[in-house]
Amino acid sequence: MSRIGRHPIAIPAGVTVTISDDNLVTVKGPKGTLTQEVNKNITVKQEGSEIYVTRPNDEKQNRAFHGLYRALIANMVTGVTTGFKKTLNLVGTGYRADAKGDTLNITIGYSHPVIMKAPANITFATPNQTTIEVTGIDKQQVGNIAADIRAVRKPEPYHGKGIRYADEVVRQKEGKTGKK
Repeated sequence: MSRIGRHPIAIPAGVTVTISDDNLVTVKGPKGTLTQEVNKNITVKQEGSEIYVTRPNDEKQNRAFHGLYRALIANMVTGVTTGFKKTLNLVGTGYRADAKGDTLNITIGYSHPVIMKAPANITFATPNQTTIEVTGIDKQQVGNIAADIRAVRKPEPYHGKGIRYADEVVRQKEGKTGKK
């Protein structure tokens, strides 16, 4: 049995889960609504205030889908109640970011500022000039947008300059040794 898939998903107060006949799971909560289409071999059922995900047999594909869809539905429930947040730090002289509305303006050492627009359900915040916070209800979307921002200038290994996740550790290389 899948170690992830066998655990029930608790539904907190204020969240409604709808499971249609064609395995479309809709989770509605205080922060918004998310939907996920589930493979036809996986069964999703709601009993009281818990959701159970089961599989018909132990085929390799069904075992993989079992844990996957349980995790996706659990992330949907978490997203509509508390949301997800990724924090990025800008390291380097003159590197700064500014969020205004749904637009993020990053000055990162190029000849022009990099301007990014936030898609629906995603918000940018800049508590200070060198910190960017990406928040939203969809975990995958928050991670993708954070990765896109980081890809503007990845941290380089010699000085450590660039955009990095708040919990990321960049290993420093030694660089050239002097002439002897």
